[in-house]
This record gives sequence, C-alpha cells and structure tokens, in this order.
Amino acid sequence: MTATSARKLAAPKALLLDFGGVIVSTTHLPGWQARLAGHVRGLLDRAGVSAPELSVAQISDDIKAAGIADSHWKDAMSRPLAPRELRHEEFWGDFAAGDWPQQAQDVVVTEAYDLCRKMGNWKSERVLRKGMLDLFDAADAAGVPVGIVSNALCGQVHLDFLDTHGLTDRFATIIHSDEVKLRKPNPEMIWLATRALGVDAGEAWYVGDNFDRDVLCGKRAGIGGNILMEAKGTYELPYELKLKPDVIVADPVGLLGLFHEATRGIAA
Repeated sequence: MTATSARKLAAPKALLLDFGGVIVSTTHLPGWQARLAGHVRGLLDRAGVSAPELSVAQISDDIKAAGIADSHWKDAMSRPLAPRELRHEEFWGDFAAGDWPQQAQDVVVTEAYDLCRKMGNWKSERVLRKGMLDLFDAADAAGVPVGIVSNALCGQVHLDFLDTHGLTDRFATIIHSDEVKLRKPNPEMIWLATRALGVDAGEAWYVGDNFDRDVLCGKRAGIGGNILMEAKGTYELPYELKLKPDVIVADPVGLLGLFHEATRGIAA
C-alpha cells in the first residue's frame, strides 16, 4: 500500500536504499550489554589493567549510558547541513569510558573498531524484510543498479549480514557513514552513491525509514524520488520537521509495486 503525492515518480536510473528499517528489520537481543561488558573486562585483564572499580556490571552500565548519549548525539546531528559521523574511538573513549582510568581508556580506544563491530552484531538480530529479494530481482530485470546509503557506527556489521546471507553482490555501491566519515542528512552521502553509479541525484530514488535523516537528506541532495518506508520509530521525530516525502510505502512489497508502476515496459 502506498500514499503518494500528486507527482508521479519517473522511473529511476538507480535505486538507493537505507539498511536498517528498509532492507532489514532489527530486534534488540537480551543480555548484549552484559556480554559485551564481559568481553571488555577480559580485554582489561589481559592488558594488565586491574581497575577494580570497573566490574562487569559497571562496564555494562557505562555501555548503556554511552548508547543513550550516542542516540542524543545522532538526533542533534540531524540539524547541521553537513554532519560528520562519530568515530569508533569517540564512542568508546568519550561516551563509554570518559571517567575510566587512563589505562582502561587506552585499551578500549585501541580496540574501538572491533568493539563497535561486536556491539553491532551482539546487540541486534536482523531479518531481511519481506519482498526485498523480489525488489532486487525487479531492479536487475529493469537494469537499475541498487545501492546502500546508510548511517552506521560500524558499517562492517551490515556487510557481515550481507555476506552471511549471500547478498553482497546484489549491490552496485555501498556507502556507510563510518567509512566516509559523514552521516545523513549530509547530502554528500547520497551524492557519493550517485557519482559511483554515474547518475544524477535527480535521476535516482532514495528510500529511508525516517524523516530527520533520510527524507531530509533526500531533499538536500535533490533526489528524484524521495521515498519513506515505514518501520519501527518512523514517526518518532526528535523535533518538529514539516517535511513530506514524495511517497510513503509500508514495506518492500509496497516499494516493489511502486517500482513496477514506474518501470513498466523497461527491460535491461
């Protein structure tokens, strides 16, 4: 089911997708903070850092607090025109370990990338959304390249999922914010993808699951089809934003219908 504006979308020359909320649905796993905290405590022990005040329980609390701080930071970064992405070392050194002894800070900063990767994989279970494989097949049949444009503290977590499910080759380009050191709604995120695919932003569609990062990014980039896909949290805006996408779809099945309508008669 779709809710469209009066403007009919032209067939895209490229289809750009957000990862979480669009390609996959995500569910948090119980006990991930304690598991990660135990791993961190092990790193400290092996490095010879006693820090008895840093029990597994305390480290777990600090990881939880870091996640909340990160969430607020992300909301704030929807306001600047060209926001950057948070570095792995900043998450662990500043948000998680800001009050830790220097030796303990040094350990987690050194291991920050691997810790972010483990956190992403241990924190959430990801499931490919229904209809997404059919969308990939339809794009292939129409000769429309598909790319990923996604904010991610550690984009390798997304690649781990794609590799595990044999989906990596379905994408002609993959832009992750931690790799390019920018984050949506910075329009350069979309432009990096369209340049890689050799199309203008006005000739492409971008599909995201929230207003303040995705729809705003599409508007700033001058995207040809600015599409919102509903997911958990889509309508939980961090601040008032009077911005409407071109189309709202409920799920990949709705996006597939929209794609078929726009590309009818087009073959590779």
